[in-house]
Amino acid sequence: MLYIIILVGVLICAFQAIISKRLLVTALWLAGTSALVALTFYLLGAYQLAVIELSVGAGLVTVLFVFAINIAGETPIPVTTIIPRALAWIFVILMLGLIGWKIIPDPILATALVKSVDAGFQQTVWFGRQLDSYLQIMIIFAGVLSMLGLLKEEQPTEMLVVEEEK
Repeated sequence: MLYIIILVGVLICAFQAIISKRLLVTALWLAGTSALVALTFYLLGAYQLAVIELSVGAGLVTVLFVFAINIAGETPIPVTTIIPRALAWIFVILMLGLIGWKIIPDPILATALVKSVDAGFQQTVWFGRQLDSYLQIMIIFAGVLSMLGLLKEEQPTEMLVVEEEK
């Protein structure tokens, strides 16, 4: 039942991101979608993937979207569609069915996950997946440094004027 509630939340956030008129609101709805997907990964036992999705998908990407939108402005761009509406709805329904089929836990898969994950969360993250943790730290620092580089005010360069000797 919890998976169905999360699936409905993901669909609501994704739909709101699509129909929202303001770009900043769209970025926040996408962050909500990513956070709910990370929660789903966590509940399914993919702890490392959940941490990556939460930090990169809901965190870093959202910050970059908001920053880019603030710099570029919210001038609407006219969008023309090349896919017929009926075909788009067929794809949406197929994807919803596929996501629903994949998100509902299989009892055999659930028991296999429990048997394969015998270590605790801390043991798995800090010792078993230490390289992934370091990679996450590097990605977060790279995002912060790139944001600082974008926010840095340009220093006026002084031109040296050579006076002509008379």
